[in-house]
Amino acid sequence: MNLNRATIIVAGGKGLRMQTDIPKQFIEINGLPILMHTILNFYKFDSRMQLILVLPEAHFGYWSELCRKFDFKIIHSIVAGGNTRFQSVLNGLSQVLDADMVAVHDGVRPLVSHETIKRCFDEAQHTQSAIPVVDCVESVRKIVGNSSKSVDRSLFKLVQTPQVFNTKLLRDAYNQPFSDLFTDDASVVESYFALSDTDSAKQISLVEGNRENIKITTLFDLKVAEALL
Repeated sequence: MNLNRATIIVAGGKGLRMQTDIPKQFIEINGLPILMHTILNFYKFDSRMQLILVLPEAHFGYWSELCRKFDFKIIHSIVAGGNTRFQSVLNGLSQVLDADMVAVHDGVRPLVSHETIKRCFDEAQHTQSAIPVVDCVESVRKIVGNSSKSVDRSLFKLVQTPQVFNTKLLRDAYNQPFSDLFTDDASVVESYFALSDTDSAKQISLVEGNRENIKITTLFDLKVAEALL
């Protein structure tokens, strides 16, 4: 196990937008449930890193059945999620051993490239934080009251995961109270920077993501992922 790296994979979806009773992370594509594709991808990137899976406690038994069914033997620990993503990541952090760097990744992003993962870990090693982003390729409009106006899309980026941080920094950030403004780990760390007197670089580092690294949340996403896999 590579104690310099840990990855928390958060998988708490209910599959509502998939219009299915099966939580989206368990839907099978190309011979494996989506979540297994994701875990396998990180294992292939670094077989020694600590892998932590965050699941709703009600899904523990089902996951064990799936692991037996698909003979899935990649070593990983499992921890129960919370009512929010914030609480789920906090629970995952409690299982991190002595890793210097920790990544947080969406369980339904199985198509992140190894190049993207490496860029995130390498950048975070130097700046304590790194998140993958891609350019906006469509026109963007901002809603203002009852109307809208065009904005410069070059000023915006689309954010992906894994989001990688110095482990102490992320733990310190997750010690603050929850806010509805926390949409991802970067927003949690940014809030911590704003409230603390830490000497850490007070900004989140951006690295290039990969366009295929989609978050599978709809039936359309599922079809795209099947084709890419």
